Amino acid sequence: MDNPLKIFSVIWRSRRPRRVSDMAVLRNSFWLRKGYAGLTFFGTVIVPDDEERKRYEQKGSVMKNHEKIHLLQARSTRNSWLLFYLLYGWYYVRALPQNRRMKNAAYRLNPFELEAYRHERDLDYTRQDEATEWRRYAHMSPKERREQFGTLNSVN
Repeated sequence: MDNPLKIFSVIWRSRRPRRVSDMAVLRNSFWLRKGYAGLTFFGTVIVPDDEERKRYEQKGSVMKNHEKIHLLQARSTRNSWLLFYLLYGWYYVRALPQNRRMKNAAYRLNPFELEAYRHERDLDYTRQDEATEWRRYAHMSPKERREQFGTLNSVN
């Protein structure tokens, strides 16, 4: 279903992060930039095609774990999707100047993404109730985050 307006029904029907136990998957390539496999949007995971949907639904999926970490992060932002996205946008804008030094830096250096990428292969990490490591990254400057990203990149 590639109807761009379907996204508004996702927002309208969304529940608080603590009330989401299993995130539904919606195929909608209109809202995803090329190169991205999926994104969490108000408790629903949006994927560009059926192939990504199948990858997401596999047992032990790294992508599913990554998106679940975003759900846990939303719980740690006062259980609010709105606050989660406001903070996400704020950190994205603050890191934009780093795009000159590193491709997609505004995305990759976002504290929420740093935590999600660091723990996406750790299935035990998503068994907790909240993910709060992003707060440590948020206190770092974008330059410090870029250095941290380098160490994370070499581990993965």
